Amino acid sequence: MNIFRKCIAEFIGTFAIVFCGCGAIGINQITNGQITHVGIGLTFGLVVMAMIYAMGHISGAHFNPAVSIAFSMVKLFPKRQLLPYISAQLCGALLASMLLQYSLGIVLLDIDKASILDIGLTQPIGNKYAIALLFETILTFLMMTVIMGVATDYRAVGNAAGLAIGGIVAFEAIFAGPICGASMNPARSIGPAVATLNFDFITAYIIGPIAGAIIAAFVYEAMRCYNKKDESDVKGCC
Repeated sequence: MNIFRKCIAEFIGTFAIVFCGCGAIGINQITNGQITHVGIGLTFGLVVMAMIYAMGHISGAHFNPAVSIAFSMVKLFPKRQLLPYISAQLCGALLASMLLQYSLGIVLLDIDKASILDIGLTQPIGNKYAIALLFETILTFLMMTVIMGVATDYRAVGNAAGLAIGGIVAFEAIFAGPICGASMNPARSIGPAVATLNFDFITAYIIGPIAGAIIAAFVYEAMRCYNKKDESDVKGCC
């Protein structure tokens, strides 16, 4: 399939995730908590699930540079497509963040107040860099493990991929969001950082997810059982 079409799908999917998820964070702030923290987590999970089902058959539905890099490291994704994919993901996240910063600033009736608007800027509790790095690595490891299981293994129920991946995103966003923002996606963190010109801790939200995704990809590849002996040893799995 034409790489341009795949990149359009990646752009739209990443745009939707950042616009809806980070938009929920901003609107929650404007409305004094009407969406709630749980609602924000569910928004992220549901939009990820919807975009996987909408775009998965076109681009594979990565929507995340860490996922694309990890897939390429274990040879499940061609390296020649890596740069176009990441560029599309970053552009989608950046456009969504810019639109949120501008449009929700207007909702606040004073564009100058947009500078204090929370549109999903990822920062760790207590401004602890180590917390961001540790949690983002672990959270992305768990998310990528689910992705590898349901999206790359023929033994899994393929139709459940969107539900499983959206579910783990929602779950992690709900329980870990207050600690680190639960980004698990460099594009989702870079977009708001550029829109607000706040790059504090951004390296943790780039290094952590990429490291977690790569580790998970290699760990899952090591767990695959393709030979006949393994197939006989793991009944109902292989």
